[in-house]
Amino acid sequence: MENRFQRLLLSSLLVLGCQAANAQDETQRVLDKIVTPDMERRHIEEDQLDTEDFEIGAYYGYMSIEDFGGNWGFGVRAAYHINEDFFLEANYGQHTAGESTLEIGGGLPALTDEERELSYYDINLGYNIFPGEVFISDSLAFNSTFYLVGGAGNTTFANTEFFTYTFGAGYKIYLTDYFDLSLDVRDHVFERELLGFNKKWVNNLSTNVGVNFFF
Repeated sequence: MENRFQRLLLSSLLVLGCQAANAQDETQRVLDKIVTPDMERRHIEEDQLDTEDFEIGAYYGYMSIEDFGGNWGFGVRAAYHINEDFFLEANYGQHTAGESTLEIGGGLPALTDEERELSYYDINLGYNIFPGEVFISDSLAFNSTFYLVGGAGNTTFANTEFFTYTFGAGYKIYLTDYFDLSLDVRDHVFERELLGFNKKWVNNLSTNVGVNFFF
C-alpha cells in the first residue's frame, strides 16, 4: 500500500513538472516574439568624402573697409587638409574702397581710383571645431563643419603695403564627396596711417560665400 502511494505521488510530481516546463517554454516563445520580432534589417550605405587632401575654390563677398565705404569683391582660395581636424589655406582677394569719411563730409577726393583698389593675400591655419550633419529633410542630410581660421599676410591699399593679421570663422556644407559650399566671416587687421588719420589699428571685416572642389 505504501509503495502504491509513493508511485502515485511520484507520478503526480512528474506530471506537474512537465506541465511547468511546457508553460515556461511557451512563455519564453511569447517573450522572444515580443523582444526580438522577426524584422528584416535595412542595409544603409553612408556616402564618404573623397580621400583627396587638396581643395581649391572661389568666393564672392562684401568687405567693410574702416574709414571708407565698403564694396563687393571676389577672391580665390587653395587649401591642404593635414588631417580631419587641421588644414592650411591660402587666399587672394580684391575689393574697391568707397568714399572716405572726409569725402562724405564734403571734402575733396583723397584717393585716386587706382589707390582705392585694395588687394590682400594671407596664409591661415584652420581647425574644424564642430564637424556634423545638416538635415534638409527626413531622408536628405549633408555632412558639414564649423571651422576657425587664423593667420597673417599682406594688404595693399593706397599704394602702400601693410602686414596683416587675419582671424575668422566659417561654416561648410559638403553637397557631394568632392564639392562643398562655404560661408565665412574674416577680419583683416593691420596698423595704418593714412589721409591725416592718426596711426591706428584698423579692422576690415569681410563676409564671403564660396564654392570649393577637392582633388
